[in-house]
Formats: sequence, structure tokens, C-alpha cells
Amino acid sequence: MTNPNLDNVLVLIPARMASTRLPDKPLADICGQPMIVQVARRATEAAIGRVVVAVDDQRVLDVVKEAGFEVVMTSKDHQSGSDRIYEALTKVDPEGKAQYIVNVQGDLPTIEPETVRASLRPLLDEAVDIATLTIEIDNEEDKTAPHIVKIVGSPLSETRLKALYFTRATAPYGNGPLYHHIGLYTYRRSALERFVALGPSTLEKRESLEQLRALEAGMRIDAEIVDTVPLGVDTPADLEKARRILSAQSK
Repeated sequence: MTNPNLDNVLVLIPARMASTRLPDKPLADICGQPMIVQVARRATEAAIGRVVVAVDDQRVLDVVKEAGFEVVMTSKDHQSGSDRIYEALTKVDPEGKAQYIVNVQGDLPTIEPETVRASLRPLLDEAVDIATLTIEIDNEEDKTAPHIVKIVGSPLSETRLKALYFTRATAPYGNGPLYHHIGLYTYRRSALERFVALGPSTLEKRESLEQLRALEAGMRIDAEIVDTVPLGVDTPADLEKARRILSAQSK
């Protein structure tokens, strides 16, 4: 099987306008650029392959195109980012050139390029269907917070876990590290095709965690352990924090 390279990796960035906590989120200004453009810049800086933004609104399409990035329009009706990137994949790569699909969420304007690159490493193992990221939790409050998704995994090395379960609960029980799941995914193309065809699973609906669909179907997910959690912008306070981070980096 061919390993990931610049010719067979496609980075897709889903951007959805509907957000109750931060209206018009993709267009929020961060240091003079819309947030979605900042995300596209970080993804491009990762230098792992072609980058395409998948949008559902003409205004977002226009600003992404004006900034010089490739963009494709997708349906407003998608229930998940994976459904959106699959539609985008069929539109921008119908010939099947891309065999590795990196899903970088459109609300990660400060993500480090190395973090994006790290998501490809588990797929060097041909047994792995989907790769993702995780980091050890060092904040005691985060260990019990339901909005912090935990990955229960079997250690494969100092930098990798084989995922056994994902949960909003505090798990696993007992002494030892707990790991915060970072929701950036890289799929083999065949795995993404299978995933979106499955439809929501029982545990996925119970935990409100899409990745459980893959585990319930017997797909293998490995997680690369990284050093930093990328800031997800969901609220006005997050937006201000992202502005401070990028402003400091530009000085």
C-alpha cells in the first residue's frame, strides 16, 4: 500500500455557518482575516498535500476564494463534518487520486502545522483505518468534565494509542493517565466511504460522539499523542483568545 505523500493526501476543512453560540463563525475576524482563512493558512503550512475548504454558504466561499484558497460548495443539510467532507471529496477528487483524507475542523485557527502532520503517522500501519490525536490530561477538572472527550486506549508506544472507546465520562477507572481526545481525523479513503455509508450507531447517539460509529463497526482507530491541544473556537471568549494567540505570534 502506498504511504501518504503530497500527491495522495487531501486536506479538507469543513466550514458550517450555523452556530448558535457564535453566529457566522467562519467569517469572524482574527487579526484581519476571517477565521476560516486562518485555518486554511495553518493547513497549508502543514505542507502535506492539497487543501480544500468545504463550505455551505456563498459568503464563506467568496472570502476563501478571494484569499487564494481552493473551495467547494456543499449542502447545508449535513449533520456532521464527515458527511460534508465526503461530499467535498466526491466533488473535488472524483477520480480517486487522494487516498488519505485529513479532516481539519474549520474552527481551529491556531492549530500548529506539526499537529496536522502528526495525524498522518498512525496510517503508516496498514491495519489502521482512521487516525486521530490525543493528549494526556493534566488538569484535574478536565478529568471529570463531560465536554472533554476521553479516549480509552491500549498503549502501542510512547506516542500512540489503539482506541478501544471514546466517552464523556471519566475513564478508564483506576490509577494512570487519562487522555483528552482531539477531534482531528485522518481517514483512508476506503474507510471514509465505509464510515459515511454506515449511518449513526447506538453508542454514537448515546454519547453524541461520531467516532463510536467506526468502533462499533469494527474499524480500527489509532491516536497519536501530541503536546498541545488546538484551541477550538466556539464562543466569543474563545474568539478573543484566538486573536491574542495569533497577534502574539505575528509580533
